[in-house]
Amino acid sequence: MYYFPQLSWISKESPLLTLDPWLKMFLYTLMVIALAKPFIYDSSADQHKKGRDLILAIDASGSMAQSGFDTKDRFKTKYETTLELSKAFIKNRLDDNMGVVIFGTFAYTASPLTYDLDALSFLLGTTTVGIAGESTAIGDALMQSIHTLTFGKAKNKAIILLTDGYHNAGRSSPKEAVKKAKELGIKIYTIGIGQKRDYDSSLLQTIAKKSGGKSYAASSEEELSKVFKEINALEPSLIRGEHYLNQKLLIFFPLSIVFLFLFLWVLYTKRSET
Repeated sequence: MYYFPQLSWISKESPLLTLDPWLKMFLYTLMVIALAKPFIYDSSADQHKKGRDLILAIDASGSMAQSGFDTKDRFKTKYETTLELSKAFIKNRLDDNMGVVIFGTFAYTASPLTYDLDALSFLLGTTTVGIAGESTAIGDALMQSIHTLTFGKAKNKAIILLTDGYHNAGRSSPKEAVKKAKELGIKIYTIGIGQKRDYDSSLLQTIAKKSGGKSYAASSEEELSKVFKEINALEPSLIRGEHYLNQKLLIFFPLSIVFLFLFLWVLYTKRSET
């Protein structure tokens, strides 16, 4: 038996020439867009922030690899504890433009000034002891911090310097850096990490005093935590309800179009049936 093609079996009209498949594809696309949570972000709103330009200058020299600083976890190094508490401090600076400078034998900007505090904490977590060399260039750390602060526009500017050693490297002297900071109205808060015999407490006190800041000693994790809380109170940051006040979700627009077309489609099919 042979079967021959019958033209009657073939639709005279292509499905793509009807409205239904195109309407379904259009509505499906809009729903996918809505699920993606589209939004607009107005970057100009950042210009109206009233916080500070603040730099954390953190010592990553070899001595920061010493353990025993945290009484709860004796195996944790001074550097690990410092990073942990620095991240907690960053989390509370809701309205500040913050950056991080890492120093050892030399200093570099690990993160420029930014309002994205989550990204700042992430970048801070990627640094390790010895990443900038084994020595301690306090002068270079301050100079690099000052340079990073020049890109900010806030009225109040400050540097928080954390170190556990003596200035013994770098091209700039702490005296030069303090002089420049004073000229630019930048306060410097200094924190000595570990036992006082391990770092130059006299130098740290001089740096803080001449720049209008304050010097602290933190021989343990508990004391460093208290120091951060005190600095947080001395240099308050305005509290905002949300991290991004200028973010506007656009999910309503595609969904409203979908509901409108579905409603019209239901009405159309009911009329066709009657």
